[in-house]
Amino acid sequence: MFRQSQALTVLLHDRETRMLARDQLLQLARDRSPLLEQLAASRDPLAARCAREARLQADSEEAGADLEMFCRFAGDVFDIGQAAWMLARAIDPGHPAAPAENLLNNWGSEFLNAAPCCSSNVERVQALSSFVFDKLGFQGNSACYYCEENSLLPSVVESRRGIPISLTLVAVLIAARAGMKVDGVNLPGHFIARHGDVFFDPFHGGRILEPGDIRSVVAKQGLEFRPAMLMPASPRQFFLRMMANLLYVHDLDGEIDKRDRVKNWMDALSACLVAG
Repeated sequence: MFRQSQALTVLLHDRETRMLARDQLLQLARDRSPLLEQLAASRDPLAARCAREARLQADSEEAGADLEMFCRFAGDVFDIGQAAWMLARAIDPGHPAAPAENLLNNWGSEFLNAAPCCSSNVERVQALSSFVFDKLGFQGNSACYYCEENSLLPSVVESRRGIPISLTLVAVLIAARAGMKVDGVNLPGHFIARHGDVFFDPFHGGRILEPGDIRSVVAKQGLEFRPAMLMPASPRQFFLRMMANLLYVHDLDGEIDKRDRVKNWMDALSACLVAG
């Protein structure tokens, strides 16, 4: 094994054989070979870096295959949180999700203890918004709206910045851990949230929306308001819009491989409902 490690290191330092060596490293990563871990701990900086990159690529491929399988059989109703974690692992495998999941679990328990006396939907929404957006400091990332990180749940939880749909997801997940049902609303042009008959805007600090506010959002898209627009988004609709945002970002950034992967997952999720 030591000789093979030395041989790969030599190949990596030769420009003409570097790609061949990288392909071999990727296969070692896919096979979960101990040799790859040996190279990742190598004192040779190039060998260590290439081994780590191969491991991340293999992890991304595996997570992407798991996500595609999930999408093919998910149907219309599934755990949107689970889907969001899977998406993050497939796009950014080097970013562990466990710390963010632990934070959400802790925040859910904290919110449950912080808002025990709410007796109406309005009061519960106000308490949730105060907790998520005032106390925890989540806010819309207007300065860098079209960034990949805004659609990846671990990054959103850690930075406390996001776009309308990812901030809605945070509110949904924290509320659910406290026994409060919050739904996403796939409004044209702007994703919002609802709790019962109360609508609110996570991107703007959880502001409660009146009927006129909602009609104004729809009118800006050149559309006529229809009551059906306010129906709760199914997990499938929610997840498709999350991935559509990523697709747009990758298009803007020229990330063709990432764009194609996201499109493949979207197609799988769309096809599964048609087939069912």
